[in-house]
Amino acid sequence: MQFAIVVFPGANCDHDVYHVAKHVLGRGARFVWHKEQDLGGADCVVLPGGFSYGDYLRAGALARFSPIMEAVARYAARGGLVLGICNGFQILLEAGLLPGAMRRNRSLKFACKDVHLRVESASTPFTSRFREGEVFTAPIAHAEGNYFLEEEPLRRLEGEGRVVLRYCDANGKRTDAANPNGSIGNIAGICNAGKNVLGLMPHPERSSEEILGGASGRRVFESILEAVGE
Repeated sequence: MQFAIVVFPGANCDHDVYHVAKHVLGRGARFVWHKEQDLGGADCVVLPGGFSYGDYLRAGALARFSPIMEAVARYAARGGLVLGICNGFQILLEAGLLPGAMRRNRSLKFACKDVHLRVESASTPFTSRFREGEVFTAPIAHAEGNYFLEEEPLRRLEGEGRVVLRYCDANGKRTDAANPNGSIGNIAGICNAGKNVLGLMPHPERSSEEILGGASGRRVFESILEAVGE
């Protein structure tokens, strides 16, 4: 099993993902610089969180043009597993690998806290170790996490079961108070039609060890291992 972790200028969660893959899970992991054009036989590509290119223009807008993204797009088209976390999710949106866009948080402030998440779909390679409807906790850290999609595409997304995670309260109820950024439908994570590309704003790599206050996020990575047969 080999994780390829793409490093963009301004990324700051690449080492967090590397630590989980290499030291928590005991699997192979390598950094891939954004100017490279080869993913090197990866079993899963991770676009980590951070502030690629300083979030100039829009979050993810410049990283979308990095040379490695052509390889990521080809890899995803072949069915390869791609996980975009926070800024990585924003990059996937800008690259057109996932539908929709990110706007500024409705508070217009940076949000950094633990949130409750309800698993809407356990039938993806990233969530198979969860139960549908299960609630778990993970941290967020973003200023542009207000996910938006027009009404008709949103209906299709919902109808196709591609909303994977929603913000909720501790009891799993979807409420406005539990929505930390104003995201439409309390959406926290979505996948593509093939379910091999997942973007989510919360950080599962920051909730993968009990010493950090909880390890439920580790099951995202354990689900990936299961998907590739390990």
